[in-house]
Parts: sequence; C-alpha cells; structure tokens
Amino acid sequence: MNFKYLLLLLVIVLGFTSCISTKQLTYLQEDENTVDSLYVMRKKPDPYRVQVNDLLSIRGKAIDPAGVATFNPTGDTNPNATGEERLYYDGFVVDPHGNIRIPELGDVAVLGLTVDEIREKIETMLLESTFKAESELFITVKLAGIRYTITGEIGGPGSNIIYRDAVTIMEAIANSGDIAITGDRTDVIIIRQLPAGQKVGHIDLTNIDAMNSPYYWVQPNDLILINPLPQKSLGTGTTGLQSFTTILTIFTALVTTVLLFTRL
Repeated sequence: MNFKYLLLLLVIVLGFTSCISTKQLTYLQEDENTVDSLYVMRKKPDPYRVQVNDLLSIRGKAIDPAGVATFNPTGDTNPNATGEERLYYDGFVVDPHGNIRIPELGDVAVLGLTVDEIREKIETMLLESTFKAESELFITVKLAGIRYTITGEIGGPGSNIIYRDAVTIMEAIANSGDIAITGDRTDVIIIRQLPAGQKVGHIDLTNIDAMNSPYYWVQPNDLILINPLPQKSLGTGTTGLQSFTTILTIFTALVTTVLLFTRL
C-alpha cells in the first residue's frame, strides 16, 4: 500500500513540473509590484560596419543625371525581378577582399566602414574624378535591408529581410510568426557574424532587462536559435489539461501493472 501512495505522489509531482507555466511564456516581465513607469532603454548599438557579402544599395543625384547613371539603373537586365532580387542585380556586393566595384571608380574598399563613411568616401572620389562642387552631387548608401535567419521553435523559420535601419529581436520574432509555446524564451541564442569570426550571445526575453542587452538589436546576418523547453522532450504536454491527461494515463498503467504483480 505504501508503494501505491509513493507512486501517486511521484506522479503528482511530475504533473506539476511537466506543464509550461505562464512565467515561461510572458515576454519582458517586470517586478510584480511595478506600476506604469518610464523605463530607460539602452540607446541603439553603434552603427553597423560593412562585412564581406553584404549587399549595398547606392543611389545618386546631380545636376547632370548622366554622371550618376551607374547608381540609378533603368535597364531591363531582369524585368521580372522585384525587391531584394532586383537589388541582387542592381546593388553592390562586398567581395571577399572587402571591395565594391564601381565602373567610374574601380574597386572601392568598404570593409569595416559604416554606410555614412562609404557615402562620404564615394562622394569625395567622384568630386575628385568626375564632378565639380557646383554639380550638387548627392549620394545615398543603405544596406539592402537587415537580413536574419531564425530557426527552432518559431512559427515561421527561415531567412527574412526587414527593410529598416534598425530592428529589435522582438520585431524579428514577431515578423517570423512568434515563438511556439514549446520554445525557450529564457535563453534565446544569437550567433553574430563579425569580421574576426562568429560570436555567440544569449538573451532572456522574459526579463525586461533584455532591452539593455547588445543582442536586443538585430544585426545583418544574425542567426537566431530558439531551443525547445524540456517539456517538449518529455512529451507530457504543454498545458495543464494535456499534462493531466498524460499523467493520468501513465498512472493508470502503473497501478494496473502493480495490481497484476501483487496478485501473482
């Protein structure tokens, strides 16, 4: 009889630990006693510095439009291409040597520069070689969106692009269908591409302090990994009802087995 009670206690404990709690699912939690207040958020990270294989969109304006025609293609190289695909044909890719190739200027070294620094560099080179100050040369340089890859316990895994200058990890997750109920929000892994290699970071999205993490802001080519919670591998259910049903089935099977053995 004592064995039966011990078995029942074990099943009850397992039932309480197997379902996923609200605390594990709620984003950016504050202290329970906190009321509406101003939360000082960390400023945006330092400007992104261009790396190999980045795709740049460069456009130009001047009194003489012919002089900046290279940056404003109007041909039909691929008339069916749209969005990122058109940028693939019309944009400027940073080659393995850290250069972009511009017809009037040749190879221009851009590795490690910000988009503003690249703009200033191109304007200076064009003013020295082709244009005069009175040409009213105006160059714009932008990254071709912020591309990131997200995988694991997420609604829409895959590579995505958001056409903005700054994107938070919350926006990236929302854009990808949100984290599944079985996803671990307390330890989201970000693998960040740096010139020297890859850096692995962790962020707890259930804590309000995540907004001050350097990984709260997504950088181009980030890989975001959402690992499963232990409850998924246990297979006991994600809600209280699912866990109760599973535990009841296990308990019934165990009790039946014990009764059979005790009657032998």
